[in-house]
Amino acid sequence: MNWEMQMRHFNNYLKLERSLSENSVEAYLHDVAMLQQFITMKYPQVTPVQVTTKLLQEFLQYINELGMSAYSQARILSGIKAFYKYLLFEELLENDPTALIEGPKLGRKLPDTLSYPEIETLFNAIDLSTPEGARNRAMLEVLYSSGLRVSELVDLKLNNIYFDINFLRVVGKGNKERLVPIGRDAVKFTKIYIDEIRGKHPHKPPHKDSSVYVFLNRHGKKLTRVMVFTIIKNLALSIGLNKTVSPHTFRHSFATHLIEGGADLRAVQEMLGHESITTTEIYTHLDRDYLRQVIQEFHPRS
Repeated sequence: MNWEMQMRHFNNYLKLERSLSENSVEAYLHDVAMLQQFITMKYPQVTPVQVTTKLLQEFLQYINELGMSAYSQARILSGIKAFYKYLLFEELLENDPTALIEGPKLGRKLPDTLSYPEIETLFNAIDLSTPEGARNRAMLEVLYSSGLRVSELVDLKLNNIYFDINFLRVVGKGNKERLVPIGRDAVKFTKIYIDEIRGKHPHKPPHKDSSVYVFLNRHGKKLTRVMVFTIIKNLALSIGLNKTVSPHTFRHSFATHLIEGGADLRAVQEMLGHESITTTEIYTHLDRDYLRQVIQEFHPRS
């Protein structure tokens, strides 16, 4: 019962039983691989089921001494806990060695957001006279209009856009589908891109992606997550925006602006595809800040 075999089985379990995305599976396996490397280096005879709580505590101290942030340590521990839950599920263990392990204390990090004028400035900086510019405008309009994750954006398919009712069908984490509204401007620029730009690539014969996915690169292949990050980063630099901007920034801004405008938290949860409403509640911080400001400015005894 060596590490390699159990990690192969764990990989299959995550994909088939848990239906996790490739990125999530890769992250879990990376976390377990770090533990494997540590155990193999210090205790080469120890198998996965022989790992004790004491050895896990040694491992956590080791990654702490490497200078990893508390968030990285917590993520790695989460992956390892999932691995040992799997071994329990397969009845390869009687006791979970991670049960008494606590991760580092994390403050609740508030997401970065863009103001609406900042988003307008970003959009207006895109050169619509080029095919890439028309695509990028449509892509960012969709990100902000519908609050998609970057993986959901690049995997968006042509047959999952319903222009007649202004909705997108999105496949999110765990292959869960949800319907998300798409705004008027996003519809306008996406239609222009699909009807006038998309598909007119010099690559011949057409790549198979060109008949399936909405957003394509110049070779007719679907965009990668890295390419979307790069496009947004370069756009922010071009206007001198002094913030770290990523695709997730548009998702955070989408949720924050809805809640600032009085949207129901349950509706925002549904649109974001959050399993728990406590995840969505992080966006209420700006609402509370606004209420506090109102009290301080207008209450006679504040």
